[in-house]
Amino acid sequence: MNTQEKQVRVYADGVYDMFHYGHARQLEQCKKLFPNTYLIVGVCSQEDVEKFKGKSVMDGQQRYESVKHCKWADEVVYPAPWIIDEKFLNDHNIDYVAHDDIPYQTAEVDDAYALCKKLGKFKATKRTEGISTTDIIGKILKDRHKYLKRNIERGMSRQELGMGLWEYYQLKYDWLFCQKRKRKQD
Repeated sequence: MNTQEKQVRVYADGVYDMFHYGHARQLEQCKKLFPNTYLIVGVCSQEDVEKFKGKSVMDGQQRYESVKHCKWADEVVYPAPWIIDEKFLNDHNIDYVAHDDIPYQTAEVDDAYALCKKLGKFKATKRTEGISTTDIIGKILKDRHKYLKRNIERGMSRQELGMGLWEYYQLKYDWLFCQKRKRKQD
């Protein structure tokens, strides 16, 4: 078997909250690193996400399911460790770990990928500009009232929306008032 035919096992990990096209492009880059890449994707545990990053929108099982259905992933590991050690690399027969090249600091280490870099098992990927889970959440929060109104129109209760009574009725009756005014104009 020549080197082009040899299967190369590449590992990529992340939180993958609100899985979006930036995540998919990262996994595509990983899959295309070698002619015959077997891509293992690690989805970090809910416990680690909450400890190191904070609250996620999706729980661990939802994040796992989202990644599992991405065409670039050959295998998904959940829960994946926040920091990769040699045992994990050996247990999964990982040839390379792929992630963007920016040192990923935590309270425990200066770079979560330092070991992989030291071992010569690191391949850098590029982040997709213009998309991130943080940006999506920010957009939703900025237009919060529009999304709340939309869901009130669809029949969701204030309890389902986590709203106080005053805010709920303010948005609901503002919407009803606008609907009546619109009908009068038609």
